[in-house]
Amino acid sequence: MLRSIDELKGARIFAAKSFPDERGSLLQSYTLSGLKEQGIRTQFKQAIQSRSKRGVVRGLHFQWDPPQGKLIRCVNGAIFDVLVDIRHGSPTLGDHAAVKLSAANGVVLWAPPGLAHGFMALVEDAIVFYECTEEWTPATEGGILWSDPAIGIAWPALHPIVSAKDSLAPTLAQWLDEPRSAHFRMPAA
Repeated sequence: MLRSIDELKGARIFAAKSFPDERGSLLQSYTLSGLKEQGIRTQFKQAIQSRSKRGVVRGLHFQWDPPQGKLIRCVNGAIFDVLVDIRHGSPTLGDHAAVKLSAANGVVLWAPPGLAHGFMALVEDAIVFYECTEEWTPATEGGILWSDPAIGIAWPALHPIVSAKDSLAPTLAQWLDEPRSAHFRMPAA
């Protein structure tokens, strides 16, 4: 089911502060105090930048041990960005939210641990910058099939360019049947 970002517990979307003047502008992605006001209490351990051609799909990715959160911003071009809830016990398990991130709109997206993340590049040279709460560990990364019909993401009508690895990712149902998926569990209310 398609949801708004704020319906996925812990996910946040906010506008980066922009300070334009006669020279151009300065964009402030975040401040620690601003993140805390958004309910995001974390520190970042790794920064990653990706460059993608129009139609490239990256995801739906996550890291399960240690669980990794991501602060995501498009610094060049535009992307169709998607989060999918993969947390056992979550009332929105299997639901997704989508938002357009672009260099022009200055939108910043917080994907807490337990939400798979992916995007499609909408322009020829899309650059995405992520700040991650944990360092990437290849042995504990995971993915969900980007085109899983049970999730039902309405991707933009572009010819998708997908890596072999992402094309072979399990469906959400297959992932949830794996013992490793227990790393993502909503706390009891």
